[in-house]
Amino acid sequence: MTQTGLADTESKPKLGRRRDHSRDPEILEAALDVLAETGYEGMTIDMVATRAKAGKATLYRRWASKSELVLDAVVCMKTQGLDLTSPPDTGTLRGDLVAMVKSPTLQESQRKIKVMAGIVSMIARDPELAAAAHAALIEPRVNANRIIFRRAIERGEIPAHSDIEMLCTIGQAMVNFRVLMLQQPVDRAFLLRTIDEVVLPAAHAGGTRS
Repeated sequence: MTQTGLADTESKPKLGRRRDHSRDPEILEAALDVLAETGYEGMTIDMVATRAKAGKATLYRRWASKSELVLDAVVCMKTQGLDLTSPPDTGTLRGDLVAMVKSPTLQESQRKIKVMAGIVSMIARDPELAAAAHAALIEPRVNANRIIFRRAIERGEIPAHSDIEMLCTIGQAMVNFRVLMLQQPVDRAFLLRTIDEVVLPAAHAGGTRS
């Protein structure tokens, strides 16, 4: 090697170790699991590191605080089972609502409710987390319901003046109450009863709008 070449090599700065983000999804899933189990106040970085089988230093290199980790975890929360951007179109309102009742979706919904409960205390003082929680945990299902109820109006199944925003949240409100207040699981039978005895009567009545 020439003296010039040697000088060029020696003058180049040495690069530090590149951060490995390949385990981020596992860590974020572990964070959601711990959050759902303990709530934000009871959650620690140590707990997440243990659940993810990762070093605590690894987590702190990626997230400077527990709040940053929780925010990322909520933002990246996956929707399983159904494509909520294109809900099933069976030709009837009841058929569409029933088609949304799938086992993976039930499990994911209950997990989301527990995650939401876990961050309630933090949401009140963190607008960014509140917005992320709404976008990840609430809006996808509500928007799918909007599509379903608008189709029903177009078919003439329910009144054109129906209060869609209210109809979109009835079922979720009942699920939240059952999981959080009654501490009972949500199964297919419960959701079908909710559809047939609560949501559909309200929809056919025009969403109770006077």
